[in-house]
Amino acid sequence: MKILGWLSLFFLASNAVAQQAPWQRADVPVSSRDRVYTADQTSNTVSVIDPSSDSLLGVIKLGDAVPGALSPLYTGELLVHGLGYSPDSKTLAVVSVGSNSVTLIETATNRIKGKIYVERSPHEAFFTPNGRELWVTVRGEDYVSVIDPVQMKETGRIKMANGPGMTMFGPDGRYAFVCSSFTPELAVIDVNSHRIIKLLTQASPFCPNIAVSPENDEVWITLKDVGKVQVFNAQPPFQQRSLFDTGPITNHVNFANNRNGKFAYVTIGGMNEVKVFRRGVKPELAASIPVGNLPHGIWPSGDGTKIYVALENGERAVAIDTLSNKVTAEIPIGQTTQALVYVPNAVPNGSGTDNLTPLGDSGNTARLHLQAGEAASPDAQASVAVNSLGLLDLVQIAAKGLTSTSQYQVYLVNSDHAPFGNLEPLAVLKTNLDGAGIVQAIGPLKALTGGNRAAAGVLSHRFLIVTELNDPSRVVLRQVEGHH
Repeated sequence: MKILGWLSLFFLASNAVAQQAPWQRADVPVSSRDRVYTADQTSNTVSVIDPSSDSLLGVIKLGDAVPGALSPLYTGELLVHGLGYSPDSKTLAVVSVGSNSVTLIETATNRIKGKIYVERSPHEAFFTPNGRELWVTVRGEDYVSVIDPVQMKETGRIKMANGPGMTMFGPDGRYAFVCSSFTPELAVIDVNSHRIIKLLTQASPFCPNIAVSPENDEVWITLKDVGKVQVFNAQPPFQQRSLFDTGPITNHVNFANNRNGKFAYVTIGGMNEVKVFRRGVKPELAASIPVGNLPHGIWPSGDGTKIYVALENGERAVAIDTLSNKVTAEIPIGQTTQALVYVPNAVPNGSGTDNLTPLGDSGNTARLHLQAGEAASPDAQASVAVNSLGLLDLVQIAAKGLTSTSQYQVYLVNSDHAPFGNLEPLAVLKTNLDGAGIVQAIGPLKALTGGNRAAAGVLSHRFLIVTELNDPSRVVLRQVEGHH
């Protein structure tokens, strides 16, 4: 009986500490009342998933895809990118980078409550733990916009260095942490006074994502330009605890606790993996999980049993079981997805399918792979997504293993081997310090997949190659026939 009693207490204690970040509330078991949301940048939609069945319920359409979104009369949202949600789970905040807006959505009905416009290129938004304020990092400027979510208007600005990337709060609501995407500086802010109380050094200028542990003891930031993660103490004096390599295109980070321990999950876009680190004085790699093309946003369920990941070049979200660290489900979503959040008890009553539309053309995406060419390291490779935009397509290439801080030319060609035939330039790919980079191009590109063959006598299939910028003969990446 003593052993059984001890085991019962152990499992209760283990379950009690899961605590979905960024809150400290008790576990919320996965149910059909929960929702997973993804911000789909190319299709300008928010995909809505029921995690109890791992099924797509539909999308919230916030705008049109390109080229319709480029009309001078266009009034929808453009580049749907960032997500946050209120502590009562009733409101979703959606940031659209291109239209400089924050859209507030009622989670129970998927109804748009209103929009708030800020200045150039906002990136992410999150609510204070008491729900009274919504902080929006305006990355194209030098401030955080403080918004009253009830009145739906800006009430103040917190001035800081150029390019604030994301804000996350400690679960007790005392401190906010704002990393930067342009300046190697992490700001610690007193939430009540809106005053910066400390500036910490980021190991590189480009931090896209930040998370505070549910125990309120650690702040993790990702450094996308150098493929690292930096960890700070979440309490004064906020000193750095660790800095370590993670991999090319390190994107987002979040936490999950279970009976195996306390873990941080990091999406590594260039490796198509989620890396799992056991938290401690020196974080240790516990698992590397293959998930698919270009993993980006990541968030745990309310009880820490599952982690959801958005695949930017995969047009899928995947569910990971946190005990086995295995992918257990794939769910179709919109195009070029960035952020993802898991909102427990988002729909207390009803079906929660009001105001949703089918995925439609947003699900029409082809996935390709580029392998190393003769002028590159054998480690060079790239994932490619060809997203349908109606008559046009958007191709996004995410490359790794190239020379750092270099420029390359992307071409559309007639053959998958030399001589490649006509070279049609599409875009210039720029790599960061760790030799990785992402580039997009728009055009009539369906022929890349072989799925839209032209009439007789006209070229029916073309390929992608990437070369050195000023020497097309030096091929660093190439698409191979049948390699989709």
